[in-house]
Amino acid sequence: MASTSDKQKWLENLYPGYFSLTMATGIIGIAMHLLDLPIVGDQFYRLTLFSWCVLFIIYTMRLILFPKAVWGDLMNPRQTFNFFTFVAATSVAGLLLDLHGHHLLTLLCWAAAFMAWLILLYSSFTVLTLLHGERNVNIVDGGWLICIVGTESLVLLGLKTIPHIGDYDAFMMLAIFMLWGVGLILYGIFVALFCYRIFFMEMKAEDFTPQMWVIMGAAAISANASSGLDMASPVLTVIAEVHAFIDSVALLSWAWATWWIPLLVIISFWKHAVKKVPLRYDPRHWSVVFPIGMYTVSSVQLSLASEVDPLHQVSHVMIWVAIALWALLTIALLRRISFGLFMRGS
Repeated sequence: MASTSDKQKWLENLYPGYFSLTMATGIIGIAMHLLDLPIVGDQFYRLTLFSWCVLFIIYTMRLILFPKAVWGDLMNPRQTFNFFTFVAATSVAGLLLDLHGHHLLTLLCWAAAFMAWLILLYSSFTVLTLLHGERNVNIVDGGWLICIVGTESLVLLGLKTIPHIGDYDAFMMLAIFMLWGVGLILYGIFVALFCYRIFFMEMKAEDFTPQMWVIMGAAAISANASSGLDMASPVLTVIAEVHAFIDSVALLSWAWATWWIPLLVIISFWKHAVKKVPLRYDPRHWSVVFPIGMYTVSSVQLSLASEVDPLHQVSHVMIWVAIALWALLTIALLRRISFGLFMRGS
């Protein structure tokens, strides 16, 4: 009979970025509402809140029982940015709550996500600056861009809170504009490092992880955040003055996200069909679903902001790709849990 410590080993070794499951579920729910499929969207809304609560309990247990394991992941430059999935998942949950009229909970989600973002931002960059010993570009991974996803998710959720905070709307808009700018700058830095690694450094097939898709998702959410700012009421004069720039950033970010999709598909085919790397369930695969779902949402939003109707048709195709992948991963995860594999780690 396995000891109690053996039974809890899965919790100690748990992947720190499992909130990407909530992100993937929630963004599909948002897309369904934007595409006028509220019945299906409501089911994903419930699943999103359920998964967030379950994961919050699990990770709280991990923090209490295995603080050294959590600290080790937080101080590991290859893992630290995975914690930003909590920020993005909380923001996505807040967006769904806003859609269902729970405005106070929306504000609380933004506050919780922002505080987590602030702590994680400076802890992760402290690790990169002072604590990691490798000092080479080989530690750069697509998962690093979850930091940008979390940052821009605060922009999207913050825009929903402005109508409900009264006289503080100018302060919120200033915070949103700053977050939007920080996200874009960090994206420029990280994507340059990421591209340098994959284009000019030696990489094995296993180095091309599912989190590579986050580079597309980060561009898509940047386009979405830009479209949101573009359509928002210009509470600050500066927003009105840079309106044309914001509009251009939205279109360029969406174009950049679109450019990545065929290349990522080719890389995935090369890895699994040519190099014969087995395709098994990996919690990092949830980081594929969210970018596709976010690309769907950003296409809808950009079609509204730029009044380009064909973009809306693109979203009707991509949403079913996201749902199909979500369904496959959900089946794989349930099988893993039923056979007890989840309890042995990953």
